Amino acid sequence: MTSPPTTRDHIRQVAAALFNQRGFNGTSMADLAAAVGVTKSSLYHHFPSKQSLLSEIIDLTVNRVTPLLREVAESDLPVVERLHRAIHQHTLEGIRDQDAQACFMEEGRYLAPEFMAAHVARRDRYEFIFRNMFEEGIASGDFLDRDISLTVKAVLGMCNSAVRWYQPDGDLTPDEIATQFADLAVRGVTSGPETTMGGAG
Repeated sequence: MTSPPTTRDHIRQVAAALFNQRGFNGTSMADLAAAVGVTKSSLYHHFPSKQSLLSEIIDLTVNRVTPLLREVAESDLPVVERLHRAIHQHTLEGIRDQDAQACFMEEGRYLAPEFMAAHVARRDRYEFIFRNMFEEGIASGDFLDRDISLTVKAVLGMCNSAVRWYQPDGDLTPDEIATQFADLAVRGVTSGPETTMGGAG
């Protein structure tokens, strides 16, 4: 049975939405307190600073998604299928949790030095999952031999764009978007004949 959201959970949810809509620097603690419906002193009781709040939003988001991707990446499936599934999962999770993912992808740049090192480490661990698959695919001859850092940034950049433009009432479902992005990415890096793969099942 799922526990009901706590006040701290509610603060994070509202903060992620405001940071996504207005930007981290465009949102004050007073704005957050008003949106949550608590006093500033109550807000500071839960989070000593806006920086600590953003850091926790990002930390929880990455910690939730990373194990899902690692499970796919470390499975016994062929590397092409693993990459397809990982990209699908990454895109789908971003759409499902747009506000928090936007904080991770864009607002994290505004973290103060005492939080930045942990943020960079989280981001690097996340991207390392994809780097490993690209390295394996290049070594096996399944992927084109291209600059891995550039490839990771290009693929994740394409997928991350959905966080900005996806609308629930749009023409495509989250799963359809994730599948098409995964198809495009895999076609772009594979050295063999183009094949259309199904969504991650």
